[in-house]
Amino acid sequence: GATVVVDNTFTSPYLLKPFEFGADFVTHSVSKFLSGHGDVLAGSVSCHRKDFDKLHDMLIQVGCTLGPNEAWLALRGLKTFPLRMERHCANALEVAHFLEHHPLVAQVRYAGLPNHPDKPLVDKYMGGRASSILSFGIRGGRAAGARFIDALKLAVRLVNIGDAKTLACHPATTTHRQLAAAELAAAGVSDDMVRLSVGIEHIDDILADLDQALAAAV
Repeated sequence: GATVVVDNTFTSPYLLKPFEFGADFVTHSVSKFLSGHGDVLAGSVSCHRKDFDKLHDMLIQVGCTLGPNEAWLALRGLKTFPLRMERHCANALEVAHFLEHHPLVAQVRYAGLPNHPDKPLVDKYMGGRASSILSFGIRGGRAAGARFIDALKLAVRLVNIGDAKTLACHPATTTHRQLAAAELAAAGVSDDMVRLSVGIEHIDDILADLDQALAAAV
């Protein structure tokens, strides 16, 4: 009997349709995969018809009205959304395999890999594809992670996700920097952890950039 709200930003509706699995409301950061170019600030909330009037009234009262330029940018991005998601997913899997076998990488977390504990859920709910967000640890700890980020040439150092270009960040010193050591450990954020949002560039260019940055990190 609980109301279920699903933030579907990381997977996007291309990979997961939460309404098919019982969700009451579904939210997206339109700034991410849906628009796909890092140039719009927007969000969306969807619901069943029975809840629409209540949701609509609330949105009017709090002033959730998207500006016309933002709406145009979001609609423009949606034209390439399916093509981009196919490339995002394919590139991310290639990157995960590359990192998994790289001697300078300590561990890789990507739910699309066969050995990931959540791969059965990816197969069940997302058709076997795990979007384009992954993380990995570099041998050498926090200093190595920082050097890796500094050495990137193609990938952009940014804490956003879902952009057409590859984005990288070091969570321990950016998104999670306010946490103490024990809190970082509880959140699964290690000092050597790098998060990637794999873009749609040619896979050879992405891998070459990661490889040279890893070499510079040690």
